[in-house]
Amino acid sequence: MRLQDEVRSIVEREGVIARRDHPELAGAITSLKAAGHLTTVLPGVYAVPVLQDDFRTRVLAAAVWDPDVVLTGETAARLTFWRDLTSSTVACAVKWQRAQQRGYAFSRRAIPPELVVARGRLRITDPALTALDLCARRGGDGIDHALRARATTLDRLRWAFGLTPDRAGNRDRRWLLLDSRDEPWSAAERLCHRILRDARVVGWKSNWEVHLRGSTYFLDVAFPRLKIVLEIDGRLHEDDPDIFENDRWRQNALVLEGWTVLRFTWRMLEDHPDKVLAAVLEVLGAGPSAR
Repeated sequence: MRLQDEVRSIVEREGVIARRDHPELAGAITSLKAAGHLTTVLPGVYAVPVLQDDFRTRVLAAAVWDPDVVLTGETAARLTFWRDLTSSTVACAVKWQRAQQRGYAFSRRAIPPELVVARGRLRITDPALTALDLCARRGGDGIDHALRARATTLDRLRWAFGLTPDRAGNRDRRWLLLDSRDEPWSAAERLCHRILRDARVVGWKSNWEVHLRGSTYFLDVAFPRLKIVLEIDGRLHEDDPDIFENDRWRQNALVLEGWTVLRFTWRMLEDHPDKVLAAVLEVLGAGPSAR
């Protein structure tokens, strides 16, 4: 019983236990598994049954199962800059071919050591590489989320791209990096930037930091010299009451400080880009030319 209590203590403290790390407890682990108190998460790695499918349990199991595993893709994003992702499958890069396991996606892949970040026992792709990895499934959303969270920079994204040449999909990643040159924080901002660039509108800055009435705000698209701002309302603005309310406080502060504010939704940008551009050009015409 003493050895079984020791196993329970390790599992409670660390979340999982690997038979390889505790050969002296192998018999106790076998007994607890036979009694249904432990279950296999990965070969030789065990957890309590109720947590077998828990995301964190799976992540920890991968790290103790193979210390060379690197967590990638949506798994890496969920652990770093995109915490509300719901994918429960743990994506791992491994050095050698591995049999697929339930709840895991293994890919044989060599990741440059410069692009691996250690967090305790976990090894995770650098946020720049993570964002680039997400391009295959999520387009520019991974880049937008990483930039908005300040998890990486455009320069670091380019650096990570340069360290991973000849990958399948790099043509699309290169285009998305170019499309990200004004550092959008959302798909709606990205579309707005494209509309402005295509029309050769200049003089604007994305996510421009201002300090107004004791608060700091980041303006989606600002023409600082003219005190004109374009506020882009994506889906979060409609679904999250806190974001909706904060936007109203921000707009009030801007107006009281003499800024002109135009607001556009994703649907307006996507379905009526000509009307969006016409409104922007009209407000710019009220001051010195910005074209």
